[in-house]
Amino acid sequence: MSVKTTNQHMIKEIPLIKRFPFPFQKDSYRYSNNARPLESGKLADITPEYFEEIDKKRQILLNHHERAFQSLEHSIDGQWEVLEFLIDELAIIYPEYFSVIKNGHEWTFENKLLDEKHTFTFGDLSTLPYEPLDFIGRHVQEDLIFMGQRDGDLYMDAGQLCFPANWSIAFDIGMTYTEFHSPVPVFFDSGLAKKVLNFLLRIEAGKPWTRLNWTLTVEPILDTFPENFDEWGPKKEKVTSENAGQLVHLRVEDQRLFRMPRSNGILFSIHTHLISLDELKKNEDWLKRFFRVLKDLPDYMAEYKGFSLYKGEIIRYLEKSLTD
Repeated sequence: MSVKTTNQHMIKEIPLIKRFPFPFQKDSYRYSNNARPLESGKLADITPEYFEEIDKKRQILLNHHERAFQSLEHSIDGQWEVLEFLIDELAIIYPEYFSVIKNGHEWTFENKLLDEKHTFTFGDLSTLPYEPLDFIGRHVQEDLIFMGQRDGDLYMDAGQLCFPANWSIAFDIGMTYTEFHSPVPVFFDSGLAKKVLNFLLRIEAGKPWTRLNWTLTVEPILDTFPENFDEWGPKKEKVTSENAGQLVHLRVEDQRLFRMPRSNGILFSIHTHLISLDELKKNEDWLKRFFRVLKDLPDYMAEYKGFSLYKGEIIRYLEKSLTD
């Protein structure tokens, strides 16, 4: 299964180093509530990787649907709201790529990049090939998580998660905010977890937020599920200071948070970006800062983020790169 790429020319090519969301503002990194208002106000970004990533998404959903999409029955109304939100945004912000015609509840959504057109009845599941969140998620590069808010907490009610950084929507579905963040070290003991939850519960409709999260990945692999760890996990053992520049990729998630006004749920989107360390070298200031961040990073954070095995090899690679 492969999406059409005949329209690749429609997306402007910009060098990765000029558009990569470098996550470090200081020479040190610790867990914090680093969210900031989302000035653009939009959820979806269309990058030159669009066709490749949509193709990958759809292959994963075809071959491992239960791994990549989960929902609870009571989330359907919220899913329709997310679909409406995204279709309206795509048609308004990217009219050259997407359009929608609404005739009452009869909608026709067109993805011009993929040469696809879908007509459906808004609110009628039988007129869509998939659940609403699963349908619209196949047209954007972002992973989409819908969290219901009730009883002073957030619950993972639905999600299409094709490019996870070693976590599982199939495992986390139905969990509360506290439960699905429980693996994060120091997050709760420091009191930060409660502060972040209180912040999330106060997000207002029309005032979205964004934050950058990061880790490292060996090879440019987006779909690092726990369920396929046997495919990507052993690659960590291959990293040396000589090949780290080619193998190791800085993985940055642009995470955005939107309050859905009708359901009062939170839409959490994740756009994952990868850049090899060799490519990162094109910006010497970034490389120097990344080196200082890694030198200062506590072992427990490297362990949680999954690169403690080869952290030393990366540091040696960076030292050599900065002295060459």
